[in-house]
Amino acid sequence: MLTTLTTLAALALQQTDTAVPVRSGARLEVNNFGGEIAVKTWSRSAVRVEANHSSRDRIQIVASDQSVHVKSEGGRHGPGTIDYNITVPTWMALNLSGVYTDIKVAGAQNEVTAETVQGEVTVLGGSGTVSLKSVQGSVTLEKAKGRIDLNSVNEEIKATEISGDISAETVNGGITLLQIESANTEANTVNGDITYDGTIKDAGRYRFSTHNGDLRISVPEKANVSVSVSTFNGDFNACFPVKLTGKTKHRFSFTIGSGSARLEVESFDGDIKICRPGQVTKDESHKDKDKEEE
Repeated sequence: MLTTLTTLAALALQQTDTAVPVRSGARLEVNNFGGEIAVKTWSRSAVRVEANHSSRDRIQIVASDQSVHVKSEGGRHGPGTIDYNITVPTWMALNLSGVYTDIKVAGAQNEVTAETVQGEVTVLGGSGTVSLKSVQGSVTLEKAKGRIDLNSVNEEIKATEISGDISAETVNGGITLLQIESANTEANTVNGDITYDGTIKDAGRYRFSTHNGDLRISVPEKANVSVSVSTFNGDFNACFPVKLTGKTKHRFSFTIGSGSARLEVESFDGDIKICRPGQVTKDESHKDKDKEEE
């Protein structure tokens, strides 16, 4: 009986492996109800779609001059679980979405839009507009440039080696932004810490806010920035001397250099620390080590 069931299970699994040629400027669009979408790149002007799926699912690949659209049909049984491994040209823009779906991208050199409800989003690369969103999953981005929009609800957001304008927002999770080259960055969370280690450019705008969490923000030694600090039930600390002005019970400010950039930091129930680049990440490493020892 067990042998029969195993055989039937094996017969129910299928693999699709199809390649289609594409012209420069075409966009990849993939929608997957459950499973995984993994995209990597190559130098060929073609899209290869490999998919592991049930025999009742049919993979549809619709190609035109403007796009390659990948989706599935599950018949009267509804959508099934499908794992996609897709290889695309490096120049191809990506539009990926799912429900119970993990999304992974490596090597993209164009726009990336990735959105899922319950799953992780992990992207290496991206240029132009990069928009990553998950409700019940973490969002991770590395080595991207352009206009960056990162959003989660119940997990953390992490971005490393990013160049461009950044907006990062979550509700129940921390936000970590490292090796950032930006003149316009905003990060907000309700329950979580925020770490920013990057540039403070002249005339730039930076805003970091959390309700229940700590803020660790880097300010380069030769920055020209006006800093506004607000904390209701937390402490403020700077790794270098600052002269506070406009001080009230919960708010104060200070200026470094000409003050052409604006930096706003706010935590209702957490500590705020401002240090030189590299120092905030060291503090975070020590904090994680202390937690492990406990």
